[in-house]
Amino acid sequence: MRTQTKITGSAAEAIIYPLLLLLLCWAIWLLETTPGGSEFIQWGIRPHHWSSWKGVIFMPLLHDPSSVKHILNNSLPTFFLLAALIYYYREIAFKVFVLSWLGTGLIVWWIAQDNGSYHIGMSGVIYALFGFLFISGFFRRILALQGISLAVIFVYGSMIWGIFPTEPGISWEGHFGGFIVGAGLAIAFRKHGPVRQKFQYEVEKELGIEPPDLEGIWRRNQEEIAYRQYIEQIYREQQTQYGPHPPIRVIYHINPIRKQSDGEEKLPDGNGN
Repeated sequence: MRTQTKITGSAAEAIIYPLLLLLLCWAIWLLETTPGGSEFIQWGIRPHHWSSWKGVIFMPLLHDPSSVKHILNNSLPTFFLLAALIYYYREIAFKVFVLSWLGTGLIVWWIAQDNGSYHIGMSGVIYALFGFLFISGFFRRILALQGISLAVIFVYGSMIWGIFPTEPGISWEGHFGGFIVGAGLAIAFRKHGPVRQKFQYEVEKELGIEPPDLEGIWRRNQEEIAYRQYIEQIYREQQTQYGPHPPIRVIYHINPIRKQSDGEEKLPDGNGN
């Protein structure tokens, strides 16, 4: 028997807010594809440059205008992970999302190398949400959250390898920073979130109710059954030997009184004398 899981978010919010964010990202990407729109990339993060602090805010909204693949690859994970965050963690969803957004940008600005390039894209935030949901799922022991994160790994490719510098042109610093931020937030908010379904024995244990000794009860029942079978076997053997009504035998032991020569009666001793 299980108790009910406490869900604080609503399905409508979990769908609407991620869609609005994706619409904003796609609208900005369409502007980037217009003549002169590529200059929007300069609103991304150029590491160690004070002038690119604005990129901490705008980096996730910008994507490569020369290829639709970049924004397409980011759209599906963004929707599912943000929807899961809002649905399961409605109470702290806004805090986690904003901290993931800003924290990832700050780490990129701090640890990435300045090679004249700008860091753009939502992938850092995706890694932050993935890290938060996956690790928090273990803290809360919610299989649904772990399953969603693992499904995103499958859809998004070899996601875990993205935190290492394996491919040129990909901001592994953003992936690494996002995952670190998400893991840190999962630890910081480990006492918040959905309540795992509990079995009846877990509830009884928390209430101090001693569970029944099922194994002891089973053993006692087996002993009683074995004893009854033993008695029945003896009764059947007696019926076989004596019939349905075995005779009752009463045996008396008599010690006769022996008369001595002087006429005095004497009881025999133990040796028959």
